[in-house]
Amino acid sequence: MTGVSPAPAIPGQAPQAALSRSQAGRAGERRCWAAYAISALGSGIGSGALPLVAILMLGASDWQVSLLAVLAGLAGAALAVPLGPFIEFHHKRPVMISADLIRFAALASVPITAWAGMLSYGQLCVVAVVQTAATIAANAAAQPYLKTLVPAPERARVNSHLETTTWTTGALGPPVGGLLVSATSPIASIGIDAVSYLLAACGWRRIRHHEPPPPQHNARRRRWLADTVAGWQYIYAHPGLRQLFANAMLFGGVIMASSPLIAVYLLRELHFSPLQYGIALGVPCAAGVAGSLLAPALIRRAGLGRTLLYAGVARCLWMAPILLAPPATAGLVLIIASDSALLLCAGIFNPAFATYRMNVTADTHLSRVVGAWAMSSKLVQPACIAAAGLLAATTGIRTAIAVLAVVLLACPVLVPWTALRPASRPASGHSEGDAR
Repeated sequence: MTGVSPAPAIPGQAPQAALSRSQAGRAGERRCWAAYAISALGSGIGSGALPLVAILMLGASDWQVSLLAVLAGLAGAALAVPLGPFIEFHHKRPVMISADLIRFAALASVPITAWAGMLSYGQLCVVAVVQTAATIAANAAAQPYLKTLVPAPERARVNSHLETTTWTTGALGPPVGGLLVSATSPIASIGIDAVSYLLAACGWRRIRHHEPPPPQHNARRRRWLADTVAGWQYIYAHPGLRQLFANAMLFGGVIMASSPLIAVYLLRELHFSPLQYGIALGVPCAAGVAGSLLAPALIRRAGLGRTLLYAGVARCLWMAPILLAPPATAGLVLIIASDSALLLCAGIFNPAFATYRMNVTADTHLSRVVGAWAMSSKLVQPACIAAAGLLAATTGIRTAIAVLAVVLLACPVLVPWTALRPASRPASGHSEGDAR
């Protein structure tokens, strides 16, 4: 791992120095996790709050609400594109702190202008775009920073803890946010989300880890366009990352496209109540938590490559059974079981994937690779949602879900089967192998 070279051994002091470094590293990990958990919980509580503000407080039309979501993804990703080279060649913690402060300021402007009677739909669009761009930038900086903070053998464990936090806050946050909206207004959940970013920025600031110097850029060969697209070029040049990228875009697009269709299918076709629909959505999240907790042990036993492969295949098998569900309690149980199996496999796959990408990507490109991955998702997923909606409108909900299930079954073809073999080191920068 790239990092600060250890100090020379001093007789009688080496054990204490090693202990001190170990304690500092553990403290940094805990503070990193705490900062992430706070912002993730705030995001869970505030999820969906901006559209609710547009609907309940500004009387926005259906197309305006849809436009808000589209602008957040497309414009946010476009705004984040030129930030990739800047993040890559600068220290990462200041970027993470700045991104959280920007998100705090953007979200805090909503309750402030609402209180002043100046809130507008245009402001909500700007807030959504800024929040998306800052989120992409924060993630692009966080992965390289975590790589310098955590030794290679510990990365699967730390990524597993972060994944567990994601599933837990994703399950707890929305119900809490819903209660806040019911008791007060969506402004309250937005305010909590804003404060969570401020607290996260303070948490990042408290980490005492000495970040190593960022990669050095050859100013004489600096080309803005080449630096900007370098993340996608690196992904394309690495066989494992290239296959994972294609798999991730297709899998994520299908899952996001299926969500609104499955909601309509359960509520209108199977005539489940809103309570039953909420149970079908909420209960499987526990399987995601379980999968993330199991991931480190599975990686230790089977290896990173095999875990990545088998979980990546297994998570693609569980959409089709939903179409077999009858409009009865047995159908609800089948849907919960299918979603639970999918999320269990996803909970195992995600930390293995994060560790693999972190290990095989050179330090000189990790920020841009992570940023390119996130920006591509922001562009691909809305397109998949629109295509699936058009398919459902022309052929029906069941047919559209069946097509998505078939596409999902094709995703294992794009899983990097070669991840089971030792990979050669990239030509530039520093990486640490792959399927360890």
